[in-house]
Formats: sequence, structure tokens, C-alpha cells
Amino acid sequence: MAHEDIEIDTDALQRRMDGAMNALKVEFSSLRTGRASASLLDAIQVDAYGQMTPVNQLGTVNVPEPRMVVINVWDKGMIGKVEKAIRESGIGINPVTDGPLIRLPIPELNEERRRELSKVAAQYAESAKVAIRNVRRDGMDQIKKAKGMGEDDQKMWSEEVQELTDKAIAAVDKALESKQAEIMQV
Repeated sequence: MAHEDIEIDTDALQRRMDGAMNALKVEFSSLRTGRASASLLDAIQVDAYGQMTPVNQLGTVNVPEPRMVVINVWDKGMIGKVEKAIRESGIGINPVTDGPLIRLPIPELNEERRRELSKVAAQYAESAKVAIRNVRRDGMDQIKKAKGMGEDDQKMWSEEVQELTDKAIAAVDKALESKQAEIMQV
């Protein structure tokens, strides 16, 4: 086995790969499918009280029906700003203000928009894979630079880092496949 003094921190590499996967999940949750979801608003920030604040910290977000998201904005003075942030976010939904409530009717996705969103999901997945490969490269560099590590140990650590990479890439592929199926579902 490996010398006591030569350890490659595979846990740190795993954490960084998991971080890429978590970032991908956040990006995926911001992609709109045909269904209403409170996570649709997660990435939208509003200039509130002099700082950028997520919509879900300015009101209660509910999904009363499959094609409707409703935001009950707590501070009436913020309604216009929340509405403007949603309009400018690029999620393609037109907010309707009704007193303290902002209703977001979720339109059906047409075929072209589904394909577009599917491509965006693929780009997000590719970015996650690049991040994972960068972590792999860092791990391989650590192995190369480890002084006094024998060839067998180098081979063992390299295989372990490669295995972590393969698992992480497979997880990204699986997440992408599932997200694309969700997007294309009518």
C-alpha cells in the first residue's frame, strides 16, 4: 500500500466534484419546464433596500396550481421592483400584479422553446464536466508532484482519481438526461 507520508486527498477532490454537481442542479432548477415551480425564481435577484436580494426573501412564493406561481410580496413598496426583476430575468414569463400578489402564469412550452431549453441544459452539463475534469487534472498533478511515490502507488492513486471522475461525469450525464426528458415532456 501507500507510504504513510504520501496521501492524495481524494475527499477534497470528491467535494470539489460534488460542488460542480450541486452548481449544475441549481442551474437546472432555473430552467423552466412546462410546470410551475417555486425554484423558477431562485436565480432572480431584486435591488431591495440597497442590495441584491432573492425574490423568495421578499415574499411568500406559492404554487397553487400546475401552471401558476404566486408571490405575496411583504413590502408593498417592493411590488414594482419584484415585477420588473421577473420581467428582465429572461425566464419568459409575464408577471400579473393583483394588489400585494404577483401572479406568474406559466405558458405551455412550444416545441422550439423546448429544444432551446434542452440545448441550454446540455451547455450547463458541459460546463459541469469541464469543472470536474479540472478537478481530475489537479488530482493527477498532485500525484505527479508527490515526492517519493512509487510507480505502483502512482498507478493506484491515478486509477482512484479516474474512478471519481468517471462517477461524477456519469452523474452529470444522468442528471442531463433526466432534465432533458422533463423539458421535452408535454
